[in-house]
Amino acid sequence: MTVFLTTERLVLRRFTGADVDHLVELDGDPEVMRYLTGGRATPREVVEREVLPRFLDHYERYGTLGWWAAEERVGGAFLGWFEFRPTGTEDRGEVELGYRLRRSAWGRGYATEGARALVRRGFEELGVRRVVAYTMTVNSGSRRVMAKAGLSCVRTFHEDHPEPIPGSELGEVEYALEAAGRRP
Repeated sequence: MTVFLTTERLVLRRFTGADVDHLVELDGDPEVMRYLTGGRATPREVVEREVLPRFLDHYERYGTLGWWAAEERVGGAFLGWFEFRPTGTEDRGEVELGYRLRRSAWGRGYATEGARALVRRGFEELGVRRVVAYTMTVNSGSRRVMAKAGLSCVRTFHEDHPEPIPGSELGEVEYALEAAGRRP
């Protein structure tokens, strides 16, 4: 197991082929997927053929920037994942922050704890210049985490979704934090 980061209560580690069931369970919860697919589950075949291979490929291409399985530091329970990956293929200076946690982890501060630790490490150790994060305007929980991690809302925008989900008519928001504007 390759550990990327530990916090007071979390271990962020590389995904492995053994994580298929964790991802299927996570993406199978309609509430977890509410603001992503309108609650539709990601089929196991898609997790095996597309999702997990994409996660694993990022370790080969970007090393310390990618997707990280989140586990409780005590007990090792799988909680979900954090994303901290380049927004472009060449420039590693701007990264996207994301997270998807099991419902049992909601409201316990795990998302904020992991997001803050990733932002700090990105700026202090990985040469990141800008962190961005996106969510639906109506996703107040995710927006709260972004703000607690130090990011500020920079714009609201609308995308043309082939299969709109409830709330998509209000658009998406982008949050961002620049290394130069970061508080010590």
